[in-house]
Amino acid sequence: MFKFNWKRLGIAAGLSLSLVAAGCSSDEGSSGEGSSDSDSEASKEIELSYVEWDTEVASTNVIAKVLEDQGFDVEVTPLDNAVMWESVATGETDGMVAAWLPGTHGDLYEQYKDKVVDLGTNLEGAKIGLVVPKYMDVNSIEDLDSQADQTITGIEPGAGVVKAAESAVEEYSNLDGWTVQTSSSGAMATALGEAVENEEPIIVTGWSPHWKFQKYDLKYLEDPKGSFGEAEEIKTMVRQGLEEDMPKAYKILDQFHWEPADIEAVMLEIQNGTDPEEAAAAWVEENSDKVSEWTKGVE
Repeated sequence: MFKFNWKRLGIAAGLSLSLVAAGCSSDEGSSGEGSSDSDSEASKEIELSYVEWDTEVASTNVIAKVLEDQGFDVEVTPLDNAVMWESVATGETDGMVAAWLPGTHGDLYEQYKDKVVDLGTNLEGAKIGLVVPKYMDVNSIEDLDSQADQTITGIEPGAGVVKAAESAVEEYSNLDGWTVQTSSSGAMATALGEAVENEEPIIVTGWSPHWKFQKYDLKYLEDPKGSFGEAEEIKTMVRQGLEEDMPKAYKILDQFHWEPADIEAVMLEIQNGTDPEEAAAAWVEENSDKVSEWTKGVE
């Protein structure tokens, strides 16, 4: 199985990333007509970084399994948002399928767009916003007054949806005195589950696709001022030089594209207690037709 990379967890604590020059070498040494560049490439280690959101846990494990089935030694590395982008830009990691654009990661894209290769959209129709249980009698951000003790339960500090929520607090006059309480994706989901179980009011920073919409009856609050932007898409970014170093892996990542129903199926399995690698492997096995489109031309 592909490996979870513990050694880079310290990066998220603020250590500087260094360029691993040896990891960016090409296959120029394979010159004989009988030598197999594809075999040499398949023996290479490829490292994918991701942010520990449920969407990215699902998508990264699925594409890692597909690459592994093509012979690659795959490592997956969870990082903070900003560090994930920096790691791809510097070549510390090879790529990621976790770029939420144009809003959530818009500032990071502007910072690193000239140092990464944009392979395009892997999932369309993503969305961020403020989410509440349907039993709450509120439909718009403008309807909020004192619900949930004037607290919005957020995720990790610096996340795009958290920044948008903080902007909303400033932009909507009725949110004067409200606070965005940051935590983590897991802590937010736990708080949401407990509130729903007790039918208590709660406002969370939410995004879709996400398993919570399959498990609970939720709704987005309307956002007349557009603080959370329009619908988003999730894109694939890779380091410069990957196409030359590992054209087979590059092509698979370039052809990776699926639908919200696909990713939510994997996410729900993980949420129900299935190991992420096992959930990814089961989905890959059950969706061979779709996977064959990602690996088309590299068999």
